[in-house]
Amino acid sequence: MSHAPKKKFWSRRDFLMQSGGGIAGMALASMLDRDGVFAQQPSLDAQCSAQFSGAFEPKQPHFAPRAKNVISLFMSGGPSQLDTFDYKPALTKYAGVPLEDVIGEKFAVRQGMPGPLMPSPFEFKQHGQSGMWVSELFPHIARHVDDIAFIKSLYGRSNDHIQSTYEMQTGQIRMGFPSVGCWVTYGLGSESSSLPAFVVMNDYRGGPLGGPNDWGSGFMPASYQGTLFRSSGDPIVDLETPDGMTPDQQRARLDVLARLNQMDMEKYPGNSELAARISSYELAYRMQGCAPEAIDIRAESEETKKLYGLDEAITTPFGTQCLMARRLVERGVRFVQLFMGGVGVQNTDTWDAHSNLVENHTLHAAESDKPIAGLIADLKARGMLDDTLIVWHGEFGRMPISQRGVGRDHNPGTQTALMVGAGIQGGQSIGASDEWGYKALEQPISAHDMHATVLTLLGLDHEKLTFRYSGRDYRLSDIEGKPIPQIIA
Repeated sequence: MSHAPKKKFWSRRDFLMQSGGGIAGMALASMLDRDGVFAQQPSLDAQCSAQFSGAFEPKQPHFAPRAKNVISLFMSGGPSQLDTFDYKPALTKYAGVPLEDVIGEKFAVRQGMPGPLMPSPFEFKQHGQSGMWVSELFPHIARHVDDIAFIKSLYGRSNDHIQSTYEMQTGQIRMGFPSVGCWVTYGLGSESSSLPAFVVMNDYRGGPLGGPNDWGSGFMPASYQGTLFRSSGDPIVDLETPDGMTPDQQRARLDVLARLNQMDMEKYPGNSELAARISSYELAYRMQGCAPEAIDIRAESEETKKLYGLDEAITTPFGTQCLMARRLVERGVRFVQLFMGGVGVQNTDTWDAHSNLVENHTLHAAESDKPIAGLIADLKARGMLDDTLIVWHGEFGRMPISQRGVGRDHNPGTQTALMVGAGIQGGQSIGASDEWGYKALEQPISAHDMHATVLTLLGLDHEKLTFRYSGRDYRLSDIEGKPIPQIIA
């Protein structure tokens, strides 16, 4: 409601302006009504199952896919492979020996204060029929080792958090490139007309290092970027209908806007931004009725909630996100990106264990172990693990030497990644780091290889999935990525 003072007298200019605007509005309304824009619109329930075109239109894969959806679990900060899934008894044998003495060369550290080789303070045991070694930090995930492929030779090109996160998310160590979720959306479109194809959820403590560039569209149209969801309250800020506006009024407003944009598109056919904007508006309208239900976990059974750890304070935040991820892929979201560990005010907010490895990793493992195991078990029980791919990793691993006597520094030379589902043979160890866990030694696997593997499982030929920009064809896997043979076999 306007609170501007009422005018007692109208100038000739005001009168003509007000009258002209009204006449123009009547004419526009008449034309739109003639074109059927103001016809009776379907309900939101009907629109939730409707099809739509544009950037989100479903596309055929290059060949039969093994996975329909991906849930990426990114452990922000860099978990230590040496204290989680890459057991190195040689660290006990050579404890206290300088790293240079065993590798015969100088090495680089990120933050200085390097110490000698340091054994893991955590106990490792073998689990499952496959006998995979798992740290005591992950007792729940240990029960699923026969479903998990352990990639122990994933390496990167930078020891900086932001650049390494970019590399694992986009394939490049600099900003401005589309993330893997964008490439999946670009290649396959959306399965759902009421939800985004690519959804991102941040840690409750804050977003990852690198921020929105980690799920951005880079040089692709903005419609392919990830949609940031919140795990509590409204899933998206400002998604709700404005106060005082009915659904019919909002629908009419969107139709007028779409018609005007369409007229502009016909005038300037080379402008793709308007088409993407129209699709985004329509998707946002459908999401008003559908997105809240998709992440509403109140309908889940108490048994399911307990499976994800929602009965315990320490596991509730990430457990809620893992459960939401299952609900989203169940409803057709192709790619769900969860960032576990966020930039906050404490040095323990991420997996970045420079100063206290035991405190840091004990905390984050306790927060994530049960939810991840619950996600695997839940998908398996529902028959969804066969066509859902789960990927677990960070931006890099940690050094085998001590830092400040109690922590570990950054190490892009090797880290361990987990892949589950999509028909992948579990209980196998792929690649290997050297005896001390310093560098990838056997079958080194790059971020490009990981991305090529994900695309292949989704039925996309990573060499044919290209986007032309600035005079050249770009690929997520660049010119060197190759699918991991043991994964796609």
